[in-house]
Amino acid sequence: MTAPRYDVLGVGNAIVDVIARAEDDFLVGQGMRKGAMTLIDEARAEAIYAAMGPAMEISGGSAANTIVGAASLGARAAFIGKVKDDLLGRIFVHDIRAAGVAFDTAPAAEGPSTGRCYVLVTPDGERTLNTYLGAARHLGSHDIDEATVRAAAITYLEGYLWDPPGAKEAFLRASAVAHGAGRRVALTLSDAFCVDRYRGEFLDLLRRGIVDILFANEAELHSLYETAHFAGAVAALRQDAPLAVVTRSEKGCIVVAREDTHAVPAFPVERVVDTTGAGDLFAAGFLTGLARGNDHVTAARLGALAAAEVIQHLGARPETALKALAAEHGLVV
Repeated sequence: MTAPRYDVLGVGNAIVDVIARAEDDFLVGQGMRKGAMTLIDEARAEAIYAAMGPAMEISGGSAANTIVGAASLGARAAFIGKVKDDLLGRIFVHDIRAAGVAFDTAPAAEGPSTGRCYVLVTPDGERTLNTYLGAARHLGSHDIDEATVRAAAITYLEGYLWDPPGAKEAFLRASAVAHGAGRRVALTLSDAFCVDRYRGEFLDLLRRGIVDILFANEAELHSLYETAHFAGAVAALRQDAPLAVVTRSEKGCIVVAREDTHAVPAFPVERVVDTTGAGDLFAAGFLTGLARGNDHVTAARLGALAAAEVIQHLGARPETALKALAAEHGLVV
């Protein structure tokens, strides 16, 4: 097997985040489920934008945020996702390439506009997402560049891809190509409501060996196994996944492997400003550490550090060079 050209390749929805602060009353008035991700159409997207307060726009998307975080840690990173050749699409392409990520997916010349996610951040730092997938819905198996997948040590896929049928096919093709090249495949469950929609299919991905590494938070884990019993869910997870990480907010995370389990604490933070991207950046640190040959605990510490950085400011991408930050804490990537 040839040495990988990339440490991590992400496949996901190419989205531009539109972020604004909001009070809980605004969410109630808009009929939003606090803390959830809801798929919306273009008319609803325009209505939310008209109602929300002053906003900032920044390239986002769950897997894309992870890959940008990995690049900030010094990983050789690449991304596959679909935008339209419009203003927001060009912003996305510029931003991800400027972050040091290889991105060569051809933009759509026609059809829906580039996807965007309206992120409402309440005073407690919780974020509520309303996502118009737009052009991202049209990511298909034809967009999977097999040479790029074969060249990546780990291909990372987001659970949100399970919503559009074409993206689901892209997901499965990427996994097959990666495994054919002797590489590993990781999946993040993305959202507890996403798990509710596709629980059986996600479990099938694990049990059939289509996914090697799983990322979940506590809510997603409980939803996956339909239990409120944490230890029981972890025991079931150990049987289904060769390697998994369950993030637990301020309680840190646990790394679950077939042979052992490790609890790794969270990094302390001065103030939680916006939890958007916490899971994405945790995955960035863990995957980078894993691809670079670190043990599971060190990889989890890198994830915890990256997550701590991103929740202390607005937006889901790092504002500090994570590689230098890791070095300050004795973590050599």
